[in-house]
Amino acid sequence: MLQYEFIRNAVIAGLLASIACGIIGTFIVMKRIVFVSGGISHAAFGGVGLSLLLRTDPLLGALLFAFLSSIGISVMHRRVRVTEDAAIGILWVTGMALGVIFISFSSGYTSDVFSYLFGSIIAVPRSDLILMSILDIIIVSAAYLLYKEIVAFSFDEEFTAAIGVPVESIYLIFLSLVALTVVLLMKIVGIILVIAMLTIPPTISIQLNHNLKRIIILSVLIAASLITCGLWLSILLDLPSGATIILVSVAALTASSIIRRYAEARMA
Repeated sequence: MLQYEFIRNAVIAGLLASIACGIIGTFIVMKRIVFVSGGISHAAFGGVGLSLLLRTDPLLGALLFAFLSSIGISVMHRRVRVTEDAAIGILWVTGMALGVIFISFSSGYTSDVFSYLFGSIIAVPRSDLILMSILDIIIVSAAYLLYKEIVAFSFDEEFTAAIGVPVESIYLIFLSLVALTVVLLMKIVGIILVIAMLTIPPTISIQLNHNLKRIIILSVLIAASLITCGLWLSILLDLPSGATIILVSVAALTASSIIRRYAEARMA
């Protein structure tokens, strides 16, 4: 299959997305804010709709709206004192509504809308690979430089603030990294299914290990394996790539959970 350029691009895109997915997904699961990724991803649909209306790159529009939504969640939660889940819900529906309105103004309901909602990894062009590589470099660099702060923030926010770490700034940076990861995953599994890829690989990894750095590395490897396997099956069986990747991931999580429970029962 790798003789075809679009397949090679799809595999590279999957590997690039796996890096961000494994790193940021682990912190999302650890901090138990899974629906933050859902809120940001659905808010980013507004950017996709605006880009389709203006005939610009949907990834850039999604990136803009993802950043704006991450800032909005931070401001509403920290400054306006709106609960985090309420802020996420408000921006979630606002972004989706704006996306629908922008698309209604554009000429025709294009196939791009479906690909950004449900993913189209086999349609990733080389230009998107360059953008994904840049976003990966930013995510890895930020996670490396702020590793201790993000870890402390993820496990105990009050203690982190007590020792003098600027929690509000770390929170905004963390949400911005989530926004970048969401944009990376949009082309792989789509806006609607982003939550799954940010939670399933880290959850499997946590079941297999208890060391945080190893969990992150293992999450990256698991995400890469699941995306590659799902891509291969989708091509082989002529199925939608995003949905197939998710079903493969769910099957892997189910198998991992069963094996873990069986192993624990044997040890008891």
